[in-house]
Amino acid sequence: MAPVMDSVASFISREHQLFIGGEFVPSKGTSRLDVYNPADDTVLTTAAAAGAEDIDAAVAAARAALPEWRALPAARRAELLWNRGTRITELADEFAQIDTLNNGKTTADAMAVDIPLVTGLLKYYAGWATKLEGRTITPMGGSNFHVYTRREPIGVVGAIIPWNFPLLMCGYKLGPALATGNTIVLKPAEQTPLSALRLAEIIREVGFPDGVINIVTGDGPGAGAPLAAHHGVDKITFTGETTTGQKIIDAAKGNMKKMSLELGGKSPSLVFADADLDAAVEGTFGAVYFNQGQCCIAGARVFVHDDIYDEFTQRLVDRVSQIRLGPGLDPDSTMGPLVSREQQTRVRGFIDSGVEQGATIVSDAQSPVPEQGYFVRPTVFTGATADMRIMREEIFGPVAVVGKFSDEEQAIAAANDTAFGLCSGVWTRDSARVHRVAAGIEAGTVYVNTYGMFDPAVPYGGFKMSGFGKELGEESLDSYLQTKTVWVNLD
Repeated sequence: MAPVMDSVASFISREHQLFIGGEFVPSKGTSRLDVYNPADDTVLTTAAAAGAEDIDAAVAAARAALPEWRALPAARRAELLWNRGTRITELADEFAQIDTLNNGKTTADAMAVDIPLVTGLLKYYAGWATKLEGRTITPMGGSNFHVYTRREPIGVVGAIIPWNFPLLMCGYKLGPALATGNTIVLKPAEQTPLSALRLAEIIREVGFPDGVINIVTGDGPGAGAPLAAHHGVDKITFTGETTTGQKIIDAAKGNMKKMSLELGGKSPSLVFADADLDAAVEGTFGAVYFNQGQCCIAGARVFVHDDIYDEFTQRLVDRVSQIRLGPGLDPDSTMGPLVSREQQTRVRGFIDSGVEQGATIVSDAQSPVPEQGYFVRPTVFTGATADMRIMREEIFGPVAVVGKFSDEEQAIAAANDTAFGLCSGVWTRDSARVHRVAAGIEAGTVYVNTYGMFDPAVPYGGFKMSGFGKELGEESLDSYLQTKTVWVNLD
């Protein structure tokens, strides 16, 4: 087991407060959140539990900071974003351990994925801060007017993020919101507030003006709901499960907030008979089991052509049997615990329901399940039907369901037989099939002979019940900007 860094131990032991107006302040109430280590079910520390009064204070601070932040030269905004990304890189080991201790993921995964992506994302949006442009328009009715557009920040952004990628999700929201001149109130998930609070210390250290970024810890009803409904918030950006997203839509109606929602998924992977089987097995394995299966894009519905079904399924089972469960700080662990006791119970409930409804568990994981912590044995199902819960609902755990198809039309129909439309995977060597299937699948992202790739420059977002609006890329900027048209009479 890797030792906990002294700086991490010191940070965790602090009395964690809210970050409002550039200062750490206690919450108005007396409630505290217990923050757990998922690997051993112990309380790491506690954090402030914000309530409606705290949300009022955070929104007021963001509103007060808005004029100065909007007026700041774009080059200075870019510099601050870039410097924050650089500082995270310098503290990569520290941030990785914080997320491992608080979320459960392996430190290796945090270092390989979360840290590089969040730093790259902040630097990518730093580049956009100086490149936001309007345009001039020649009216159809005559040339005696000068007409142009301005792209302006929306105002105060409320951001609510999930627990599966705690630090990375901060970057998803802070990068585009700040580059476009908005101020922000960010609420991390109550299960995983620590990396956001460590980030708050960097915010102050790097030199962001007070109130531009405010971080409030708390649960959904106490902090998330009043943030979503607050009339001082101009836009809500949310990443999380679909039922919460629907509640946010209702809450946002009061002042017609702008919204972008990245919600749940039940993503399919289609493996055709001509696929590179080695690549398809390894890619599908990652699509299902990365981050303990706690990914909204998880390609957990796997449909395989009849001709290779048996061989593919056996290879996937063999690959799953190599997983080593253990604490994320243990360099020998390849899969950590789930984030919470609640999530562990939920995922085990899905596995039980699959068996009760007639599906068959074919996996034979060799690694013992640790007695302490929120571990779940990685599972592969076969024999599931389209009406089973394990085929219809988002499990958010290390569970794959492998089914069959006989032709391309049937494969596309199976892929689309879901209320969700976030991501999908296609494994084939046939280039013409690639384009036919990519066009036919109803999902915001189609991965071909790969899965789970993310890049700050590439847009990402879902169809159907998986939400609306885009994260990442130039497209995400649109949801943080509003267009103003100016008509000037030249006569």
